[in-house]
Amino acid sequence: MSESQNKNKPSLGQVAKSVVGAAFGVQSSRTQDRDFQQKSPWVFIVGGLVFAAVFVVTLIVIVNTVIK
Repeated sequence: MSESQNKNKPSLGQVAKSVVGAAFGVQSSRTQDRDFQQKSPWVFIVGGLVFAAVFVVTLIVIVNTVIK
């Protein structure tokens, strides 16, 4: 992999910020433009699935705690 391709890859922090921002609808246009420059959407798809799973598990834990 060349150095220019490696520079264009988003870091874990950038992916997390993009996924959370998109989930809550508060993503900046600059971040959105950076995300759409990526060649492959898979990193954001996987990030979204992980976020959704963590979100659902968190809700289940909160509801079970309140019910008890």
